[in-house]
Amino acid sequence: MALVQFIKDRRKQLHLTQRDLADRSGVGIRFIRDLEQGKQTLRLDKVNQVLAVFAHQLGVVPIERNEQ
Repeated sequence: MALVQFIKDRRKQLHLTQRDLADRSGVGIRFIRDLEQGKQTLRLDKVNQVLAVFAHQLGVVPIERNEQ
């Protein structure tokens, strides 16, 4: 699941507004908006602050490649 979709889905499941999520995670509302809109350049420490609200964090995952 993409990060953007995960954040949106979890926020909505918990009935949080973007402002609520910003307050709970300690980041600004603009950061939440940028994150949910898929901005390509975001600070990873702030992304992890947001994910911590949902008991998650970013991690390293392998890239699936179609090698022939």
